[in-house]
Amino acid sequence: MTARRNTAGAPRRVGVVGHARYTRLDATLSRVVRLARSDRLDLLFEEQLLSLVDGGAPLREEDLSELDLLLTLGGDGTLLRGARMVAAFGVPVLGVNLGHLGFLTAVAPEELDGALEAVLDGTFVLDERMVLNAEARSALGESHGSYLALNDVVLHRGGVARMIRLAVHAHGEEVGTYSADGIILATPTGSTAYSLSAGGPIVSPSIDCILATPISPHTLAVRPLILPADETVTVEVLSPTEELILTIDGQEGAKLSPGDQLIVTRAETPLRLVRLSGQTFFSTLRRKLKWGDLMERE
Repeated sequence: MTARRNTAGAPRRVGVVGHARYTRLDATLSRVVRLARSDRLDLLFEEQLLSLVDGGAPLREEDLSELDLLLTLGGDGTLLRGARMVAAFGVPVLGVNLGHLGFLTAVAPEELDGALEAVLDGTFVLDERMVLNAEARSALGESHGSYLALNDVVLHRGGVARMIRLAVHAHGEEVGTYSADGIILATPTGSTAYSLSAGGPIVSPSIDCILATPISPHTLAVRPLILPADETVTVEVLSPTEELILTIDGQEGAKLSPGDQLIVTRAETPLRLVRLSGQTFFSTLRRKLKWGDLMERE
């Protein structure tokens, strides 16, 4: 992660994505539209939001590379979805938390006015977060698809819980065979997500690396592993009859069959998350995950 002050001009072309299930979405959208009019911002809304905004302009795929800022309205899942939309273009992302935890989102709805003012004034910090590129390949080497992940890439079995066998290689060298329920390959940003629940370490986003965390390993000898960011991690499906599921940031994915491979590398372009002055990784840990001595919470 590289944290730096914003040096670009004030954003004028802002994309907006959101999740309709949040009860505060309508009110937050109205506030965004009002602020945009007073600050002369051009707002572009994803298709599912257009019915909630009178006369809103659509956000099309060809517009993504031309955005100055992407505003996400929802929880961390909404931010992750929006992040994958613009990660390849280096567009900064500002998350507004309409949910409960909101570990990645920077502001609450009531803080939106001040946050947009800080963005327009340039008094904010850009956190450049490492992104993973994941490619699924068949046993014959054919690509099943390529994906970008801010948090994690997970290979696991769906349906009945059953042990699977995976061969893991890093930079062409055999790491070992994992007998487990699956494996999580995470960024430092994703170290506080599924990987943490599976027993992985918390890693500061200032350290670029790839975490390989087994899911419920069937031997105590298989433990979470931290690899250099420039490694190429390959996971091959050894289980002869199992069809596995690949999920990206807990959302989109593909299916892998016996003999197929998952190849994970560092993506070329980092994600740029907007952070307001005074917000840090450890302050967020303390506030959102209750990190620290229990005595401090009394």
